[in-house]
Amino acid sequence: MGAIFETISQKLSAAFQPSRLEVEDDSARHAGHAGASGGGESHFNVTIEAEQFRGLSKVARQRLIYRALADELAGPVHALSLRALAPGEP
Repeated sequence: MGAIFETISQKLSAAFQPSRLEVEDDSARHAGHAGASGGGESHFNVTIEAEQFRGLSKVARQRLIYRALADELAGPVHALSLRALAPGEP
């Protein structure tokens, strides 16, 4: 995997100590679309399960993740699809 993939994985792991973390580079599916870079690593799907999300709304969970990935979202990452769960949530 690429450097941005690794950075996203490391930052989310450090910030949330997730019990589950899946990061998928979905850039190839967006080739030719606005914001897609020729080298990939511009579109990501993330599923993260962490105790820290318990009791928080979907928007609050997303804000925490966006804050943790602020540098990547300001630069190389064009799109980030999130699924943020507390343990035990479907």
